[in-house]
Amino acid sequence: MMTDVMEQNGGAAGPEAGDAAGAEPTPDRPTTGTDEPEAAARITAIRERIDEIDKALIELWQERAGLSQQVGATRMASGGTRLVLSREREILERFRRELGADGAQVALLLLRAGRGPL
Repeated sequence: MMTDVMEQNGGAAGPEAGDAAGAEPTPDRPTTGTDEPEAAARITAIRERIDEIDKALIELWQERAGLSQQVGATRMASGGTRLVLSREREILERFRRELGADGAQVALLLLRAGRGPL
């Protein structure tokens, strides 16, 4: 379960939070946290790109999990082990090196998506 995200002013973020003036968001007036039109437009454009990236990440996540499951099934069908720990360590280290401590957490989630829980 996800927890509520808090804005810097301490209020809950999301559609129920409204914008800086307290107006309710609508499809033609999404919550941006500002009433300044240029800033609101810039935020909206950035969020559109974030949404595109999120969509790509989800698709890649699903593809990666499927490929990992195929590797595991092929390995086990040929008499191999369920896991290759050296490969998992290699992936963890790559993500930690590139993304820091949070990268290791991402890698653990990716690995779990592909092989299931241990």
